[in-house]
Amino acid sequence: QVQLVESGGGLVQAGGSLRLSCAASGRTFSTNAMAWFRRAPGKEREFVAAINRSGVPTYYSDSVKGRFTIARDNAKNTVYLQMNSLKPDDTAVYYCAAARSSSLRIVEGAYDYWGQGTQVTVSS
Repeated sequence: QVQLVESGGGLVQAGGSLRLSCAASGRTFSTNAMAWFRRAPGKEREFVAAINRSGVPTYYSDSVKGRFTIARDNAKNTVYLQMNSLKPDDTAVYYCAAARSSSLRIVEGAYDYWGQGTQVTVSS
């Protein structure tokens, strides 16, 4: 099993920045692709960004491309999501996910492990 714990969420004004972290533990050697998803109030969970084990390639949803950056530090078993130029529409619970596959997928079903989520609130 793999355990994922997110941190770094909080309240920020529009235009501000936050960096989310996702620490993995357990059988981390079995994971390859990692991703961030988010669920906004009243909406379904949606894909945000994904990264392969080597750090490349990366993939982003159109809504965050150019503003968010996903990165990973395999020595620390940690994945990061740097979020800049935040908008009120970015308000959501952000979830970290890990897959045994190396393919970068945007669907939830492609990921085998999930964290509990961290709340990000962007005020206008």
